Amino acid sequence: MSKVPAVERPASAHSLFDKLWGRHVVEERVDGPSLIYVDRHLVYEVTSPQAFEGLRLAGRSVWRPETVLATPDHNVPTTPRKLGIRDPLSRAQVEQLTYNCAEFGIHEIGMTDPRQGIIHVVGPEQGATLPGMTIVAGDSHTSTHGAFAALAFGVGTSDVEHVLATQCLRVEKMRSGCGLLALHGE
Repeated sequence: MSKVPAVERPASAHSLFDKLWGRHVVEERVDGPSLIYVDRHLVYEVTSPQAFEGLRLAGRSVWRPETVLATPDHNVPTTPRKLGIRDPLSRAQVEQLTYNCAEFGIHEIGMTDPRQGIIHVVGPEQGATLPGMTIVAGDSHTSTHGAFAALAFGVGTSDVEHVLATQCLRVEKMRSGCGLLALHGE
């Protein structure tokens, strides 16, 4: 097998990550978290109740409710919808999501809507996930939106509240670089 030559990038070349970061950075810091603008916030019933309550307690509103998409996700049963949600805690969380969305003016794809589903499937299916966007959701699977050329972050509940209130996320810039994967053999 012959050795693959190293690829040299021109000094002006940037990775997709660097381009998306540069287009969304509000304040860049080298000594701590930077502040980036969030294009889309995906919300579901588990990590959002505390965030909405935090907004209420602080007397704050959602900064740009038209950029937020909500749907019940984790507590939706696999049984027919007409049976409802039997578990009282799960039912309460889904009902609270509907209440919070109505109060804060957020579009919710509810349980009886045929478009309802897993938030990370609903986003792309409904055109809420688009190339070049920054996306945040309170879930570790959020990074899957990177398959659509989006810069996506899974965040915790306090960050969910911060993004709802400011449309920005505090985050340290990840290292990026050109890596080369060489496979040798048959």
